[in-house]
Order: sequence, then C-alpha cells, then structure tokens
Amino acid sequence: MDRPRAQDLYEQAVTELAPAAARNRLVELVESGDAPLAALRGIAGEEYRIVRSDRRSFALMAARFGDREPAAGLFLGLAGGEARALELLTGYAAALGLDAAALAAYEPRPAAQSYAHHLAWLGQFGTRSEIALALLANFGFWGGYCARLAAALPRHYGLTEAEAAFFAYFAELPPGFEQGALAVLQEGLDAGEDPGAARLAARTMQAYEGAFWDSAHLS
Repeated sequence: MDRPRAQDLYEQAVTELAPAAARNRLVELVESGDAPLAALRGIAGEEYRIVRSDRRSFALMAARFGDREPAAGLFLGLAGGEARALELLTGYAAALGLDAAALAAYEPRPAAQSYAHHLAWLGQFGTRSEIALALLANFGFWGGYCARLAAALPRHYGLTEAEAAFFAYFAELPPGFEQGALAVLQEGLDAGEDPGAARLAARTMQAYEGAFWDSAHLS
C-alpha cells in the first residue's frame, strides 16, 4: 500500500477545518472597533503564558528529535521564534497599560490555555506526523487572525505599528516552516505513523485555537 502524501494530508486538513475557522468573533469586533479594552488586555495576559509554554514545548520537541533533520532544526527555529514573540508581546501589553508585573499576575482562563497544553502534550508524547500536521494546519489560521489584528489595532485603537508588531510577526509563516514541516510529516508517514492520528491532532489543535478566542472574547 502506498504511503499517504504529506501535501495531500495537509490540504485535506485545511479544507476540513476552514469552515469553522472562518468565523472569529473577537477578531471581527476588533476590526469594527467594538472590542472592549479588557478583551485586548486578556489576549496579552493569555499570550504571555502561552508563548512561554510553547517555547518550552518546541525546545522539548527539538530534544526528542535531536538526532533527526529536518525535525530538530525546525523545532529549534520555532523555539527561537517564540523568544522573539515574547519580546514583541511586552510592547503590545505596555500599550494597553500592562507592565511585566501585571502580565505575571494575570490569572489565565483555563479554556484559553488549552492550546498550549495540547502542544505541550504533543511535545512529550506526539509522533512526528501528529505534531507536524497540527502545526501546519493551525499556523495558517492563526496567522490569518494575526494579520487582521495587526491591521485593525492601529486603525481603531491607536496602537503604533511597533506596538502591534506581535501580531504582524505571526501574520507570516516562519521562513522555511512549511517546507520543513511537510518533510517531517512525510518522514513520519513513511515510517508507518497513523495518518488518522495526525488528522485528529490537527482537529484538536484547531478546536483549542477556537477556545482561546472564544475565552478571550469573554474577558
């Protein structure tokens, strides 16, 4: 039996998830200028924990697959990207009146943190194909939301481009990410990893992405 093609699995996952991902109530409110400042501050508080958790998760993935390329390089690069994102996040938070102490004291909503917890689980226990497909499918949707926020925040809330740079940073896929993640996905599939489990990981990741935005909307 022929092994599944990574590109096919990726395209199928995006097609399956796109209808639900098309609607994001909080992003729509920001685009209309109707989102309360509390919700914008909530994004900062939640992301402060998520980004720090994701950096550790990617570092763990790099350690798990440290003897394999392109997986090791891919995950090390993503860990470094989270470090840069954390720097940019402080500028966004400061524009909303949140300093380092306020970010550290922020009490997160459990539903908003479910994405980071799922990524941490994948980092510890996930296969290469589960991790790669979940990231491939999710990053495009997440990046689309961030692009819209990067445009809307200066227009409706007076943020400078520098203060909205956290979202602009994630609006584009990291250089080489898609090619590297597809290679990792194909390597896992060629080794006999279950494509059904990879599809489930992608669906779960996107469901938790939605939970983040729904929870932040309630802030």
